[in-house]
Amino acid sequence: MRDFVHKSLRNIRFSIKPQKQEENRPTELARTMSVHPLTYQELPFDPEYSHYAGRLTTEKLTNATPDEQYWKTRKELILRHTGEHPYEISGPDALKLLQKIFPRDVSKVKVGRCSYQFACYHDGGMITDGLLLRIEENKYWFAQADGDLFSWYKANAVGLDVNITDPNVWVSQIQGPKSMELLDQIIDEDIAKKWKYFDWTTVTIKDERLIISRTGFTNELGWEFYLRPENNAERIGDLILKEGKKMGMILTATPSFRGRRIEAGLLSAGQDFDKSTNPFSVGLGKFVDLNKENFIGKEALIRTDKKCKTWGIRIKDGIALKGNSLKIKEENVGKVTSSTWSPYQVCGVGIVHMIKDDLGPGTIVEVTCVDGEIRKGELCKLPMYDTKGEIVRGINNEIPLDPSPWKGLSK
Repeated sequence: MRDFVHKSLRNIRFSIKPQKQEENRPTELARTMSVHPLTYQELPFDPEYSHYAGRLTTEKLTNATPDEQYWKTRKELILRHTGEHPYEISGPDALKLLQKIFPRDVSKVKVGRCSYQFACYHDGGMITDGLLLRIEENKYWFAQADGDLFSWYKANAVGLDVNITDPNVWVSQIQGPKSMELLDQIIDEDIAKKWKYFDWTTVTIKDERLIISRTGFTNELGWEFYLRPENNAERIGDLILKEGKKMGMILTATPSFRGRRIEAGLLSAGQDFDKSTNPFSVGLGKFVDLNKENFIGKEALIRTDKKCKTWGIRIKDGIALKGNSLKIKEENVGKVTSSTWSPYQVCGVGIVHMIKDDLGPGTIVEVTCVDGEIRKGELCKLPMYDTKGEIVRGINNEIPLDPSPWKGLSK
């Protein structure tokens, strides 16, 4: 696609900027984009946003460099207001609808637990993913990534006794090794050291009843909180920011999790998977239960090739250019779907999707980098380290004091 873009546009990034209303005249376009109720905390840092799941997600803040945000996430504490969009599915047939929408067995999710889920089209192509919370026996929230599931729910709910609504809930993340210490400081309940990964619960903070979950998008220790219309968002948000700052916490944007989630192999909807990929080809086959009752895409997924074509990549002294940037002997062999610089591994890191399944970890490829140079990169398994997920579960409490540079190509 890049080859067909005018050269003047190739190094331009487009973003959304907040602007003050002048002379009491409205400034919005045809539709006013919803903003997170705690966005005011970001305004002092010249924020830039992108459009995400019908909301705004913070792409840039001037209070810290990308590397500083990365290390805050790994060593201390970050606060990030996300663009995730929870929808509520409720009613007697809520479970029946969700069993139809998701390839993973939703009946196993108990009240008080969360579950990673994604939805597919009838041909097995992927729509988007997110976090499912079972709020009550017949009430669920699905905090989705970028993409349109609301219309998909509606289209597939014909004949079912189910309500699909937007509960106007907003999600923020607290991530980093000090996250449970902060939680212990600000809530009345004694759960910070007791709850399990992918639990959700209701806690008390300044007399506010707040829903929180033991989840996040960094694969570091952390939790998320869900602001409902009945919550005093300012009271909760300001307390979290005030107490968090005492522990070194900063507000962050996308760079705080971009590198870490790539290293952890956490895929981004619309980038690392889309309608052209199926769960098996991107390494998410373990979340498909082909033995459960019929769900959308099941027949296609039964027939499809089950081999993975998505891997990590490391590049010495460069960052891979997204797109069809991978070659072997001048032949295109795959595309880069996500990339950035890793301050910890001191190299470029990325997620790639190969054309053929015979090219996997250990394969050396030629990579076009963002500076125009062609360098050699090596495919690797995901996650790149912490393969058992011991950091996010609080089993491994070691904080990296220094970088651990990649040793370079193995061949």
